[in-house]
Amino acid sequence: MGRLFGTDGVRGLANRDVTAALALELGGAAAHVLGAGDESATHRPRAIVARDPRASGEFLSAAVAAGLASAGVDVVDLGVVPTPALAYLVGAMHADIGVMISASHNAMPDNGIKFFTRGGLKLDDGLEDQIEANLAAERELPVGADVGRMRTDAGIAAQQYVDHLTASIGTSPDHRPLEGLRIAVDAANGAASQIGPEALRAAGADVVVINASPDGRNINEKAGSTHPEQLQAVVVAAEADFGVAFDGDADRCLAVDHGGVLVDGDQILGILAQALKDEGRLASDTLVVTVMSNLGLLLAMKKAGIRTVQTGVGDRYVLEEMRAGGYGLGGEQSGHIILAEHATTGDGILTALHLAARVKASGRRLADLAAEIPRLPQTLVNVKGVDRARAGDDEGVLEAVAHAESLLGDTGRVLLRPSGTEPVVRVMVEAATQKQADGVAETLAAVVRERLAL
Repeated sequence: MGRLFGTDGVRGLANRDVTAALALELGGAAAHVLGAGDESATHRPRAIVARDPRASGEFLSAAVAAGLASAGVDVVDLGVVPTPALAYLVGAMHADIGVMISASHNAMPDNGIKFFTRGGLKLDDGLEDQIEANLAAERELPVGADVGRMRTDAGIAAQQYVDHLTASIGTSPDHRPLEGLRIAVDAANGAASQIGPEALRAAGADVVVINASPDGRNINEKAGSTHPEQLQAVVVAAEADFGVAFDGDADRCLAVDHGGVLVDGDQILGILAQALKDEGRLASDTLVVTVMSNLGLLLAMKKAGIRTVQTGVGDRYVLEEMRAGGYGLGGEQSGHIILAEHATTGDGILTALHLAARVKASGRRLADLAAEIPRLPQTLVNVKGVDRARAGDDEGVLEAVAHAESLLGDTGRVLLRPSGTEPVVRVMVEAATQKQADGVAETLAAVVRERLAL
């Protein structure tokens, strides 16, 4: 059996892979691992639990909360809030444990469970392994007054998060920094359906909203950061200055310029990095990105005098590098962007606010800012129905990768990696022309399908 935790918690088909029984057991195991450390007789571990709007989150959040409470942890249920809201509130509410029930950008039938420890930090591999090892452990459970108590929050915590977001760009009763901007928002029928537009309006923007009516089934359905086509049309039709698209749990943000052209996470990172550098606030003049970032971003940052550090894929690995090096900005092409001064994880709404603030302060269109971060032609093929565990050691696949790299030379690159959240192998190729990138990627994908077929 493989490792239970992937690159972003435990994820899979709800009620098949991710069951109520597993959620209950994970809650108890997490209480044992993450609730330890304070031996004060007056302190009982506290946890906050939240979810995105998908239907299965209702029973999974109830199960994980029950597991925590049965192990002696007091639990506050925040209901539907974005993942970065939970992360922020773990620290703000001085909780010992945070649990988010979400499958992020995945389709509605999937769901996931991810944990945060004190301060709102995602777990490292070691802590996840400890929780997994404790799943089958026999423990004496508390009884009587020692069992955990459970309560719901009436929305006060969510408002605290919105206030934190808007204050990060200087919003106050006397100053609304986004006044005059018209911004279209695609909330993906997800966790940011209310909070996202609310934060932008509080900062002064005129907001046009689509896909903000979650019903438990429509999350991410042809909407949000994975399907920006509708937003692209709405931005143009509404004559908006630009648009932003979140994913289901709002830890991602992509943008669309006034002409309907997509602005991806790499370009947003470049824009924000340049803004911070201009203000003398980019720590060590360094930007942290992953190996999936486009070579165009790396070249643009070098030209701007900004150093780039690359990590493995996953915003928690970006954050680990940021914390180790004392860096303030990092993220992924997919739109996970971490502004360490204000957040401990990728935050789509925070990103949208700071991107909007840069547009307003610069007096330039988003399209002009994005043009300074050119993209090399890139093709990404997700190969399904293969054994992703063998992707890194199959001789035929490795030979095909080496051949592709020799063809591209210094004009491009190849990246082949198994997904940590989905049963696919990702083949990414960058090249001097789109035709070459497409051809090399399809050739490699065909080799992967043949060599790694289940």
